Amino acid sequence: MIQQDDTPRCMRRKNCAVRLSILSAVAAAIAVISLSPGRGTYRSFFGTAQGTTYHITYASRKNLNLQPRIDSILADFDMSLSIYEENSIISRFNRNDTLAVADDKFETVFNKSYEVYLKTDGAFDITVAPVVNALGFGPSDTAVVDSMLIDSLMNYIGMDKVSLVNGRLVKKERELMLDVNAIAQGYAVDVVAAYLESLNIKNYMVEIGGEVRARGRNGNNEFWRIGIDKPVEGNMTPGSDLQAIIHLRDRSLATSGNYHRFYEKDGVKYVHTINPKTGYPVISNLLSATIVAEDCMTADAYATAMMVMGLEKSIQFLSENQFLEAYLVFADDKGAFQVYMTPGLHEFMAE
Repeated sequence: MIQQDDTPRCMRRKNCAVRLSILSAVAAAIAVISLSPGRGTYRSFFGTAQGTTYHITYASRKNLNLQPRIDSILADFDMSLSIYEENSIISRFNRNDTLAVADDKFETVFNKSYEVYLKTDGAFDITVAPVVNALGFGPSDTAVVDSMLIDSLMNYIGMDKVSLVNGRLVKKERELMLDVNAIAQGYAVDVVAAYLESLNIKNYMVEIGGEVRARGRNGNNEFWRIGIDKPVEGNMTPGSDLQAIIHLRDRSLATSGNYHRFYEKDGVKYVHTINPKTGYPVISNLLSATIVAEDCMTADAYATAMMVMGLEKSIQFLSENQFLEAYLVFADDKGAFQVYMTPGLHEFMAE
């Protein structure tokens, strides 16, 4: 949650554990927040995109209304990377449309996904789509929980089975499909932030579905305060039960967890984080992973990877990859909440 003057509720299809609370505003309406000497007028607006909500606040010396342009940017983004848009580039690739050609956004996400796939030894894998769909976490909510089916679908999972050649997606198996929900939302934040910076806007906060990028200061001349919800089932009211507050300055933040998106069938609980190496939902004492990084695409991807790797492997990975800061919430042997935090994150923590 943003502890300044507003916060949007997360409605994303992918899990969102960072949630921002709105004290007063009408969705999609422009609001002048305050005048700040030297920084201009702070404006805030809200809207929907990518099956979720977004919230953007920025300071403009010219008092610019940027919502129409940003809505257009997000709509264009969806036509590249949204699996919920039938005619998007990724949907056409998934249907084996030979006329589909990758644009710059698709190439950026694909290349970053492959980089994280290699770095995490396959814990992050955007080819997990067939299993995600079968378990009811994709565009269709229909779940088919069948071990024989899941095992057969594993033949189509692995980024070593797909490549991007001259803008064309080359698959070893036609049944292979991509799902970039674990990285694209963060990249959308980066794209909007880059647009704001192209206008020389130096004080802003961009949040899409819980992924955040903040630069400069808010209207109270403070660093942006981002609240992390406590990872407990039933904690659905943004900001009502916070685990921690982070002062985000010139960084991006993303959180992944399994406590908001799951279902039960035949007495078995299925969570949305799927282990690409097994095809089954992750079972772990790691309840949520918050990553702070330079860009939101990186934070988004590694937050998901942490949930797949689990606590011990995540801690080891973080010790070897110090370009990431992390706040991990896990349950101990008695079920009590515990926290692992990288040393560099201490300077971001609110008292």
